[in-house]
Amino acid sequence: MGKVLAVCISEKKGTQKKNIQEANFIEDFGIEKDAHAGKWHRQVSLLSYEKIEDFRNRGAEVADGAFGENLVVSGFDFKNLPIGTRFRCNDVVLELTQIGKECHHGCEIFQKMGDCIMPREGVFTKVLHGGRIKVGDELVIQED
Repeated sequence: MGKVLAVCISEKKGTQKKNIQEANFIEDFGIEKDAHAGKWHRQVSLLSYEKIEDFRNRGAEVADGAFGENLVVSGFDFKNLPIGTRFRCNDVVLELTQIGKECHHGCEIFQKMGDCIMPREGVFTKVLHGGRIKVGDELVIQED
């Protein structure tokens, strides 16, 4: 079981995401008003709060959304879950489609720290069922 600690979007690609506290998740599209939403396999990105905290403890000053993540969730080590894992939060159902991504080493975090956790710790999902998610909500792995 996990707890949602941030819900982040960016209205334009190439800009840092900001915590908006609550958002509408649209089936087979992503988060309403998020620039990265669309009909593809990386509609919503998730990052573990614990991994962000580890990075902060190494001296990084990063706000929620700094890595491009849509959801910051405590209680999960996402990269160790299999592709196809389904998560439920309220009415929203997300399916894990990709673990990690190729990093463009020009990102601001990599330039400052010489490292970025999103390429190895971040995961991507598609929205199987829409609804609303807000900070404080519980995220669970959906058992079939």
